[in-house]
Amino acid sequence: MENVKKKVTISEIKEGDMVNDVFVVKIKKDFKQYSKGYSFTLVLTDSSGGSLDLKFWGDANESKVKELFNSIPSDSVVKVSGKASSYQGTLQLAINNSNEIQLLKPGEYDARDFVPTTKKDIEQMYKKLLEVINSVSDEKLKHLLLEVVEKDFKEEIKIHPAAIQYHHGWVGGLLEHILELIEICETACRINNSVNRDLLITGAILHDIGKIEELEVTTRIKATRKGQLVGHLPLGAFYVNNKLNAHGIDDLTKEKLIHMMLSHHGKLEYGSPKEPMFLEAVALYYADELSSKLAEMHKIIGDNKDTTEDDFTFVKRKGGNIFLR
Repeated sequence: MENVKKKVTISEIKEGDMVNDVFVVKIKKDFKQYSKGYSFTLVLTDSSGGSLDLKFWGDANESKVKELFNSIPSDSVVKVSGKASSYQGTLQLAINNSNEIQLLKPGEYDARDFVPTTKKDIEQMYKKLLEVINSVSDEKLKHLLLEVVEKDFKEEIKIHPAAIQYHHGWVGGLLEHILELIEICETACRINNSVNRDLLITGAILHDIGKIEELEVTTRIKATRKGQLVGHLPLGAFYVNNKLNAHGIDDLTKEKLIHMMLSHHGKLEYGSPKEPMFLEAVALYYADELSSKLAEMHKIIGDNKDTTEDDFTFVKRKGGNIFLR
């Protein structure tokens, strides 16, 4: 089969559209009996980050419908045909013919249709990161950072996303996010000369290193089992603590860096086991918050501005309207 190209993203599909396109199966669920037979649901996704329910309404042949359900693994790519309709305010595709679902093999689709990639030059960003590391005055911290970035995670730090969806949720997103933090942190150092630049820059580069274990990229960005059970803050703190011990860094610097790793979400309800307790920790938290919130707002506006003529759109995640113009 020739490579099947994607036609539209989920964010572009409207009620009444006839859809004949390829998607990633994010979740499959709800195999059950209904009045005329057996049904199941596939939650579809693509590079837009949106999701779309596909409802399959099968006949009374339970084994046949079950066989189809079992043949479609999560994270696989399917080509589906159907009409988009609205059910209880949610857009979905409803089909009742197994010929309208086709499982694709690797090589029959373009993975870039499902996992978005940064629009920036990854190699140039990586070069900039190395320049920043080499500007760190503390030789022990510099060597630590070079070991992390050039030895332990050279390829991962170039291509890893920083989130599943809402901020920097794309290939290269982690590197892009780190460089944004560095820019903000450099400004903080200029505003307040009491801020320890070496400590803050080290925290900015390492703060999300646990996301390399928390997230994985297949046909979509998703959390690993370790990411679900532990999370990137403690995963990053475990990793950095071991590196600090190996590099003979003094106890105060070590404790401050670990505190920065664990407090960079700012508040207990946001997942931080500690809240920021000194200058560099406060600066890192607000830098992380600003970078993530700007990226999130940019994505929301980009996803919605061409789908409506209205100046405002309601965004459930934000709990209110967003201005699009």
